[in-house]
Amino acid sequence: MTIKHIVLGTGAIGRAVAEELVQRGESVRMVNRSGKMDEVPAGVEMVASDLYDPARVREVTRGVMVVYQASQPPYNEWPNKFPPLQNSIIEGLTGSDAKLVLVENLYMYGAMNDGAFTEDMPYRAHTRKGRVRGEISAAAFAAQKEGRLRVTAARGGNFFGPWGLDSTMGGRAFYPLLRGKPAQLIGRTDLPHTHTYVKDFGKALVILGQREEADGYAWHVPNDQPRITQGELVRMFAEEASVEPKMNSMGKLMMSLGGLFIPEAKESVEMMYEFEKPFIIDSSKFEKTFGMKATPIHEAIKETVAWYKSHPEQNKK
Repeated sequence: MTIKHIVLGTGAIGRAVAEELVQRGESVRMVNRSGKMDEVPAGVEMVASDLYDPARVREVTRGVMVVYQASQPPYNEWPNKFPPLQNSIIEGLTGSDAKLVLVENLYMYGAMNDGAFTEDMPYRAHTRKGRVRGEISAAAFAAQKEGRLRVTAARGGNFFGPWGLDSTMGGRAFYPLLRGKPAQLIGRTDLPHTHTYVKDFGKALVILGQREEADGYAWHVPNDQPRITQGELVRMFAEEASVEPKMNSMGKLMMSLGGLFIPEAKESVEMMYEFEKPFIIDSSKFEKTFGMKATPIHEAIKETVAWYKSHPEQNKK
């Protein structure tokens, strides 16, 4: 079978893309440094490759139609390693017929005082990782404008759902709940904060890969009930799981103290603004253009609970 779709990265969003493609009957290859992952989706080919080498990128993507860029360096190494990673991928794809579909977040916009994030907002990031996100996105779309390759991007909020253990609304929140302990959250739990269901993220990326009118633009992934709070999401999970809705939340001071020992916690401190004010994403542009609606929140929560119950914490690697 000729491979037409390649997913770079095997995290939660890469997995969601692969699952969506498989459901559509597409041939899929997933790529990471080791060539291994837990629970490889049925029918998916796994390949090891060094994506920091344009020649290796060119080799592993030869003849494909769509490349989904869901790979990233460790969170605490973004400033130094993310630009060369994405530049290598762009260089490796330049001159091919492949379309590049980027996985992005909203860091490049910076803080929002009121209203909701829309795709036409300027990049006003005041954080290191926000500036990095803005720079690598701008470089990719510059390649589109220069005619080097076709590019589009899907931007989502903090995600939840199957496979999303490392998200702020992931294993640290849900596994404790299932043990009768408080969910471990960060920032304010009583403010609107849009969360993106990871399967919707995957579906949106696949749609963008198929549609020519997506090219040259970034799009916000559809979200159901974008004004729900962290606390409400935890309570919905607890109700579905038939456990008590307990939760604790760490502020900037506690995150800073944690950062003395945990590099990822240290890097999260500058992004705390997302959890100290309302964080609302407007996805109406995507919904109107492509006709996709987000999975209803109660259905998404039900699937999330089922996944966590079927993947006990001791099996998490």
